[in-house]
Amino acid sequence: MENRFEVVMLQGVIDFFENIEEKARDKIIFNIHKARKINDHKLFKKLTGEIWEFRTLYNKKQYRLFAFWDKTNSKKTIVVATHGIIKKTKKIPSKEVAKAIEIMRKFYS
Repeated sequence: MENRFEVVMLQGVIDFFENIEEKARDKIIFNIHKARKINDHKLFKKLTGEIWEFRTLYNKKQYRLFAFWDKTNSKKTIVVATHGIIKKTKKIPSKEVAKAIEIMRKFYS
């Protein structure tokens, strides 16, 4: 099965990965690879008009990576992952969505 998109991880994701346990990181990466092949809202879901999230449940913790679609390359479909959090409530913190939007604006400028 062919990938629907490629994923680019910015420094915020790399920093997040360095601060979580290895097995959780492996599960998140596994789910990203899976989301690239199939359309599953349990793995990759739209939050706002521009911001999406990669979703992973591991060891009773909800891991989220925020992302946006990079539409500047007409030959490749690219999703840019901005940063990650361990979700502690049912609702996504609005400050995290705002942070992803700010990173996206800096990415394009």
